[in-house]
Amino acid sequence: MGNKLVNVGIIGGGLMGKESASAFARWFVFSNLAVKPVLVSVCDVNESVLDWYRDVDTVQEFTTDYRVLLKNPSIDVVYIAVPHHLHEMIYIEALESGKDLLAEKPFGMDLDSCKRILEKVNTTGRFVRCSSEFPFLPGAQKIMNYVQSTDLGKILEIKSGFLHSSDLNESKPINWKRMVKFCGEIGVMGDLGMHAVHLPFRLGFVPLTVSAILQNIVKERKNAENVLEPCDTWDNATLQTTVDHSGEVFPMTIEMKRIAPSETNTWYFELLGTRGGIKYSTKEPKTLWTFEYNDGVQYWKKQDLGFESVLPTITGAIFEPGFPDCFMQMLGCYFAEREGVLNERFYCATPEEALTAHKLFDSSLKSHKQKSVAAIN
Repeated sequence: MGNKLVNVGIIGGGLMGKESASAFARWFVFSNLAVKPVLVSVCDVNESVLDWYRDVDTVQEFTTDYRVLLKNPSIDVVYIAVPHHLHEMIYIEALESGKDLLAEKPFGMDLDSCKRILEKVNTTGRFVRCSSEFPFLPGAQKIMNYVQSTDLGKILEIKSGFLHSSDLNESKPINWKRMVKFCGEIGVMGDLGMHAVHLPFRLGFVPLTVSAILQNIVKERKNAENVLEPCDTWDNATLQTTVDHSGEVFPMTIEMKRIAPSETNTWYFELLGTRGGIKYSTKEPKTLWTFEYNDGVQYWKKQDLGFESVLPTITGAIFEPGFPDCFMQMLGCYFAEREGVLNERFYCATPEEALTAHKLFDSSLKSHKQKSVAAIN
């Protein structure tokens, strides 16, 4: 169990805020982690959301004004999960208040907003990371180790994506993620994009050009008053990119889709080279496939995965992880890195990686509008 306490505040107490509170409450599953976060303050503009947190014994402050939380001198770290149009304002105020920050994706509403947040990160010197959970799954960690240690030959192609079908139901009411004024012009790329690019970027696969296909599929949804409102964001995005890695140029396809029939919440990654390859999907969360080609013989090998991720836990290696587990691993790595005890292990998405993602998304908008290939600068 951890021995250094770090006081945490949550701004935005919805779905992800509750996941965080749950993770903090079962922190004892980590084996000898030298730091322990304690949730002491929660802010949400909806008073009824705060009621859920009243059963969390450690929470001492409940507020609908985030500035009250930021003025609390006992808080060391804030986790902020709010609509994208609020990122820049609240992130910057949090940094100016002297708090370290775990920020939700996409780290700003657009490229310029992300740049301004990053500038504030640099001038304040606070410890800041961006939320991205799925690379902390055992399968994703196996990919990292395999790609970094295996002779793949010449890389032929990469496919990476995050797919779900939450918007397949056309009668689902409209919410902020379906409106540009709240989620940004990048639409689904801002919502799901970091999931799809975090692992490729960390492996050094950063696109140089992009040809984007963006789809606004359901153009109207009913609001709470049962009145139709325009949905003006992109539901699905398919990005055909080129990567130059060690002098070899190859295609990388990145998919981000809210309307992907048959997909509940699927994260996947595939890489093929002339001598090796690997693929993994949360569709089959225990299964890792690796490819080998030797002396004219080619075959796929299937490996059954267990629980092993980045930080050791009390959970047996034969058991199966789920989303709460990879989310908790991400939080554990954030606090371990902040404390200086993560060492060489996998770390959370950085503000610089968020900026690289925004450059890709911004160029994708240009590509779609111009119906051409766009350079990524």
